Amino acid sequence: MPEQYEKAMRPEDITRLFVERSNAGDAAGVAALYEEDAVLAYPPGQRTVGREAIRALWERVLADRPRFEPEPPLPTLLCGDIALTSTPPADGAGARAQVVRRQPDGSWLRVLDQPEFTPPRG
Repeated sequence: MPEQYEKAMRPEDITRLFVERSNAGDAAGVAALYEEDAVLAYPPGQRTVGREAIRALWERVLADRPRFEPEPPLPTLLCGDIALTSTPPADGAGARAQVVRRQPDGSWLRVLDQPEFTPPRG
């Protein structure tokens, strides 16, 4: 990961850094929040695997200059060097969840990212 980026020293920092970097149009900065072999469940119904593929995806997404707003996090579930972070989307449609792992330097990176959960239809 390039050293010029602020590191997430708490699991919850990743969401803030994601919003800041996305709003700045920084696809490489967004990708730097993921481990090398991370899996992103996006676009919907597909998987994007690996930091480089995630960077390329975010280059395409950020080309349209979307604006992201911070979402208040739900309580983080922590088990040793693994954590589950999540946020309820502002529009109330489903949820977002990420598995993050503590790195040797104490920082955290995403391993699994499910940015869109939709409520089950019943």
